[in-house]
Amino acid sequence: MVKKIFANIYIYLILFLMYLPILVLIAFAFSTNDTIAFGEAFNPGFDLFINLFSDTKVAHDIWVAVGNTLIIAIISSLVSVLLGTFGAIGVFYMKKRGQKAVEILTQIPVVNAEIVIALSLTVMFVFIGTVIFNGKQIFSFWTLLIGHVVLSLPFVYLSVKPKLQQMDPNLYEAALDLGAKPSQGLSKVIIPQIMPGIFSGFLLSLTLSLDDYIVTEFTRGPGLLSGDAAIETLSTYIQTSLKKHAVPAELRPLTLVIFLTVLLLVVGISLYKAYKPKAKSRREVFNNEKTAL
Repeated sequence: MVKKIFANIYIYLILFLMYLPILVLIAFAFSTNDTIAFGEAFNPGFDLFINLFSDTKVAHDIWVAVGNTLIIAIISSLVSVLLGTFGAIGVFYMKKRGQKAVEILTQIPVVNAEIVIALSLTVMFVFIGTVIFNGKQIFSFWTLLIGHVVLSLPFVYLSVKPKLQQMDPNLYEAALDLGAKPSQGLSKVIIPQIMPGIFSGFLLSLTLSLDDYIVTEFTRGPGLLSGDAAIETLSTYIQTSLKKHAVPAELRPLTLVIFLTVLLLVVGISLYKAYKPKAKSRREVFNNEKTAL
């Protein structure tokens, strides 16, 4: 009993320490103070929300960074899911020796330090620009996209692989025996069974891309909403602001917006997962009663 009490206290203490900085940011989002200082008086107000959605340079720079972050994250996640899913399916049907070799290669980026991946990509892009393009600077949106795909692709593969192992391999062969084409067997038999793994891989790659800084800093170039300037994402914008001055206070209400968006998404997914089995069982009961009648 005593161990259980201390275990619960420990868990809730860790959760409290994890969420305390977020709660502080949320609280100071409703403050007009320029900085988060506990020694100063707390001045409540909605000025920061008004400034965030106003036509100022700071607000413009923040929303440009948000737009770049979302565009890169969505595109890189879709590309990673596409390559990772078909790669996992291909490896699943390879010979055992080939499977082991590919799995070792896919695990290296996962256990490797992110700075090593970033430096390797930088060296590769500099070499390509120097040797193939005669010294041309090739850092752009495309190099940044490649960097994010390389970062998240192994995680998509590792998310899809367990679902393939849980799948009954005879179903695909049965579909082919019944006259289905390989593409039909893939789209109607394999993909539906591994869809939870694909969705998990997409969310994981999206999260990795949204908060990445190291790979972004080393591989970014001009493009997207930043125009001719270097692409700014939220992570690089915050780091650049820290080098010049304090982080803009308008980022505090943006933190609240992001937190509420993620919270609603998690609650929505949880409710969907809880409601789906019940709806499925009700449909099965209805179909059984209809068949009996």
